[in-house]
Amino acid sequence: MRRSASLRALRGIVLAALIALAAPHAGAAQQPAAVYRIPVTGTVEMGLAPYVERSLEEAEKAGAAAAVLDIDTPGGRIDAAEQIADALRDARIPTYAYVNRRAFSAGAMIALATDGILMRPGSVLGAATPVDGGGGKLSEKVVSAMRSEFRALAEARGLDPRVAEGMVDETLGAPGVAAPGQLVSLSTGEAARVGYAREVGDWQGVLAAVGAPGARTVDTRVNWAERLVRFFTNPVVAPFLLTLGFLGLLIELKTPAFGMAGLAGATSLGLFFGSHVIVGLAGWETLVLIAASLVLLAVEALVLPGFGVAGILGILAFCGAVVLALLGNFPTGADVTVALAIVGGSLVAVGAVVWAILQQLPHDRRVARMILHGSTSREAGYLAAPVRGELVGVEGVALTDLRPSGTGAFGDERVDVVSDGAYVPAGTPIRIVRAEGYRHVVAPILAA
Repeated sequence: MRRSASLRALRGIVLAALIALAAPHAGAAQQPAAVYRIPVTGTVEMGLAPYVERSLEEAEKAGAAAAVLDIDTPGGRIDAAEQIADALRDARIPTYAYVNRRAFSAGAMIALATDGILMRPGSVLGAATPVDGGGGKLSEKVVSAMRSEFRALAEARGLDPRVAEGMVDETLGAPGVAAPGQLVSLSTGEAARVGYAREVGDWQGVLAAVGAPGARTVDTRVNWAERLVRFFTNPVVAPFLLTLGFLGLLIELKTPAFGMAGLAGATSLGLFFGSHVIVGLAGWETLVLIAASLVLLAVEALVLPGFGVAGILGILAFCGAVVLALLGNFPTGADVTVALAIVGGSLVAVGAVVWAILQQLPHDRRVARMILHGSTSREAGYLAAPVRGELVGVEGVALTDLRPSGTGAFGDERVDVVSDGAYVPAGTPIRIVRAEGYRHVVAPILAA
């Protein structure tokens, strides 16, 4: 009886402990899942795409109730918007766009790729005609591709595709929204009227609209790696990396062993191409051109004498790889101009640095000791020192025995001399009869 009572008491204690341990977890399980807010502000560029992709993956792993892109952008690169749109369509959690002021051009594509669009009062959505850097409309091929993209996004959500196409091509218009010849841009009220968006007052209204009222909000931030990638792909930093890379490789080709110059050049070019591969600007064709250029330059440096066709082709292949790494899937005329300007500026900078180094080398005493300043001719052969014609006829005295070479004193100057054939003992008066570079020929002065 006592044992049975003791076992019951022990079981009661263990059960109470398990309930106590499980209580916090049960409470946590009852809490609503978080909503991830992903800011998409400023110009849409290639560095933004990896950040959005990583934020969506984090939200999925955390079991978030939804991911909301907080959009306020004038637009940007088409290829960057496509990459973000693909990530949104592949997401395994509900995604929404919160148009917080404006979603023009690439921002409109990103918004249409989500499961639903929410707009605060006074916001606008649309105006997605692809243009170049000067504001001119791109070719019909690019416009047609963009129309297809927008139509497919609208159809996937059950929206009127004519409105989406009218955002890209002003010649189409949209029934009840814009007449042909007018580009479609929707205000909050217009977007709600045609079923493209719902109006929300603030962030709490967003949470309620996505079905998670009162949910905890997790704001994502750009991490250090993404900051570095966006820094290295910056149009100001990229030319510096190219210039340093070109200089390092140029110096390395002229030195017998791999050193710091080659390491610095390889690192700079690795940062340039690696960052552009990460953001999706450089593809396999770029890597093929890089490999081909390295092979051609190696053949030129190690196999073929001089500098010829292989070297020129290697340089052209490398410059082509750089230009491709700076362009995207839909390069505009402005993108091509910027890419060529970056490559040209880097080459000019390399040329200027090389010219400055060549100008400075003759005045460097450490370098001067390693450079032979004599002259060479077929008749005279190599002369390691300048001919001192002013010494011819100067008289002095032999400081050492000349057998036949030795040293003579001529005023305050000691000169290495060689006798004109005969032995000359030390102390004998001598006269320089010929000066042949470093070789000063003397003859004894005979007494009258």
